[in-house]
Amino acid sequence: MAGPQRIAVIGGGISGLATAHFLRAGGTAPEVVVLEADDRLGGKVLTREVAGHRVDTGPDGLLVRAPAMRALVDALGLGPALVTPAAAGAYLWSGSALRRLPAGAQFGLPHRIRPLLRSRLLSPAGLLRAAGDLVLPASALPEDPTVADLVRARFGGQVLDRLVDPLLGGIHAGRADRLSARSTVPDVAALARTSRSLHLALRRDAGSARPGPAFATLRTGLGALVTALAASLDDVRRGTAATALEPGVRGYRVHCDTGGPLEVDAVVLAVPAPAAARLLAPLAPTAAHALAGIPYADVASVVLAYPREAVRRALDGTGFLVPPAAQRLIVGCTWLPAKWSHLADPAVVLVRCSVGRHGDTRWTAFDDRELVARVHRELTPALDLSAPPVHSHVQRWRQGLPQYTVGHAGRLETIDTALRALPGVHVTGAAYRGVGVASCVVDAERTASLLLGDAVPRG
Repeated sequence: MAGPQRIAVIGGGISGLATAHFLRAGGTAPEVVVLEADDRLGGKVLTREVAGHRVDTGPDGLLVRAPAMRALVDALGLGPALVTPAAAGAYLWSGSALRRLPAGAQFGLPHRIRPLLRSRLLSPAGLLRAAGDLVLPASALPEDPTVADLVRARFGGQVLDRLVDPLLGGIHAGRADRLSARSTVPDVAALARTSRSLHLALRRDAGSARPGPAFATLRTGLGALVTALAASLDDVRRGTAATALEPGVRGYRVHCDTGGPLEVDAVVLAVPAPAAARLLAPLAPTAAHALAGIPYADVASVVLAYPREAVRRALDGTGFLVPPAAQRLIVGCTWLPAKWSHLADPAVVLVRCSVGRHGDTRWTAFDDRELVARVHRELTPALDLSAPPVHSHVQRWRQGLPQYTVGHAGRLETIDTALRALPGVHVTGAAYRGVGVASCVVDAERTASLLLGDAVPRG
């Protein structure tokens, strides 16, 4: 059956722009209107200039191993601008020193023994307990275990606290005892359900990985992806917020804070879950309630530029992570010139620190100047700094990262079931099936495919 001919995409972040792009490229060429409340497109993808360099203050990389992500980059003509990481490996703040994270770890879980031994991150007792995964019987886990449930049962508390939890903080700004393994690390959770030894299953899985770099960025920053997506579209309205959604003549009527209402056949809500809940509350209260139940973490990125001579530690990796037990503001630090060669500068060293975890909002009490000062104090022993930064930029992200807590899969099922009563209405974005840019692009492509197959009844 013919798909919708006029579609409103509410939200001009990566998810909304990518969905609109896929809709326009889907062959039927429907009319697509993108509504963005802000004057800026891109959502959490934002490139700023710091010390003469274009630095990403939201996500700074793309999982180009994901076919949909790589295909989109190439379709937009951005393939030649891709840059792969210049350094490999990272560190963990352990006690009062940085220790190298063991190579060959997936989500912090070891599938190679020798690097784990060399890292000295685990005590002898912790190593012995981690080795228990090889001989212990299959674990009895709840239907929707936390990451902590899964990891502790197989590898013990030290692997959880010293390897897995810091990584989850860096990627999700979350905690292992709250995040659903099924939703946050679905591949690992699937291996745990089907294999007695998770270590051996991870080894087999690692052996089947495709060669080549998994991550890349764009030489001028990920803002170039936003610019290219917007240029591929015909009708993108910035500074236009959708205020209400109701049944309309063609299918749905979208009310906006500027201009008259839009009559459309279908609607894609590519906004954070709380905003989608507000718009859906009159039409789908069950879906709205489930959307409102998705929690978020407030986070910030602090970019600092130091004189080259002030950084006395070798930057021989991409950066370091900090475990929650350390009680520091910094969750992770990226050494930008080591990770991305185009950000190397003979005069300054750029570092980017992430602060904020779900449940830890201490940093929100500080203004930018105080936050920079506190982050600098925490960095000083880690990087052996001899001088303060000469430039800084603070980017605060309220409701920055959705949390896939226990019950997330059930919430998604409730949302999907409720929206079946509203043909042509879909939700997409980081709140649902993956927080990275590539995950958002994959879900955008899925949403566009579903929508182009929908037959929306006329009023």
